[in-house]
Amino acid sequence: MKVDARLDVDDVEAMAQTVRRLEMEGYAGIWTSETAHDPFLPLMIAAQQTQRVQLGCAIAVAFARNPMTIANVAHDLQRYSRGRFALGLGTQVKSHIERRFSMQWSDPMNRLEEFIDAVRAILTAWETGERLHFEGSYYRHTLMTPMFRPDPHGHGLPPIIMAGVGASMVEAAARSADGVLVHAFSTPDYLREVVLPAVERGLSSRARARDGFEVSCRGFLATGRDEKELDCAKQAIRARIAFYASTPSYMPVLQRHGWEALGRQLNTLSRSGDDDRWTKMASLIDDEVLETFAIVAEPDRAGAEIVRRYSVIADRYWFYTPYPIPSELLSSISRAISTGQSVG
Repeated sequence: MKVDARLDVDDVEAMAQTVRRLEMEGYAGIWTSETAHDPFLPLMIAAQQTQRVQLGCAIAVAFARNPMTIANVAHDLQRYSRGRFALGLGTQVKSHIERRFSMQWSDPMNRLEEFIDAVRAILTAWETGERLHFEGSYYRHTLMTPMFRPDPHGHGLPPIIMAGVGASMVEAAARSADGVLVHAFSTPDYLREVVLPAVERGLSSRARARDGFEVSCRGFLATGRDEKELDCAKQAIRARIAFYASTPSYMPVLQRHGWEALGRQLNTLSRSGDDDRWTKMASLIDDEVLETFAIVAEPDRAGAEIVRRYSVIADRYWFYTPYPIPSELLSSISRAISTGQSVG
């Protein structure tokens, strides 16, 4: 199981030093995400400052863009990183696509599969010099004049990773992508009973081997060097679990554990307009729910516990720690994972 790191892009002056440190500490990959910042721009700095580590976005919102704009940036980052870029794509949800990005939302699963096919067709045309001719139900790319055709870089097409939570989207990822990024709002039981069977169904439809497809998991980790830090971590993760659990898109995970009523209660609170609703929502996440979704452990036990819960499920793992945590603490846990692969 490879251990990856999320790149904090808030401090641009420190970013070069950060990516060099993460590579030196032995992480297999460094990933950005699309929340308050662009997911691609920081990877240019990372490509310049590193030599070995894989670089990727997890994820960029596909429907906020189009296949040509995505192909342009993917081609350039694959060139500048000398073949180390991974393109992560996801759908987001309808309200964000329509109301935040002012873009069209329709048939997300089939549309994202076609989006990926279109990106591959464009990248292949640029690398091989062949004529671009892609016509689908949602996207059409049939014009590529010499002025707008980038030169081939010789590093091959970047792997495309697709985000998925529900079984149908995970199966779609296994049909069309090179890997799936499973949301942190998943549990080991859900991963074993829903996600992995969906991966197998998708791979069987195109006769692809499992060892050529990566399952990447973000995992909630609550840890701290003393009781105060651990309590702070647990509270932050309760709040994040409550936020995700209030979204209907994630209801299948709650249903797997019989927690539909909790999801409905959180959804109602989230829409209530109560100024204190987010605090109230976090208080509804009891220890059972917290410890089902998150690793809750002191630093010296966290690595072994992550290996125990995820090593037979995930090919890649990265920490989800929505609270202040020293980088050296995470790197020590990462080393423990690397040396504890045989922990059963």
